Amino acid sequence: MDVKITIIDREGTSHQVDAPTDMAMNLMEVIRSYELAPEGSIGICGGMAMCASCQCYVQSDTELPEKEDDEEAMLSEAFFVRDNSRLSCQIHITEDLGGLQVELAPSEE
Repeated sequence: MDVKITIIDREGTSHQVDAPTDMAMNLMEVIRSYELAPEGSIGICGGMAMCASCQCYVQSDTELPEKEDDEEAMLSEAFFVRDNSRLSCQIHITEDLGGLQVELAPSEE
């Protein structure tokens, strides 16, 4: 089953995408699979919460899992952090995410 997620890219364009719930993907991988960020500018660490290249701002009131310590630590050092910042590699695609809307944070380069 797929869930509909809205992703606003770094140019401000909104994309509604279908994210599969049966492939153990995370949001960063969905963003990459739809090529919504230039290659090499997102998920640089491979989804290990060791860089903030996949930071996004959660704009919907979708309930998300709590941040783990690794994610908290990375966001405390990242640029452009807001109260609604999350690392998209730490958001796993589940049926509960239907209607999620996120905006990609600016690239740190």
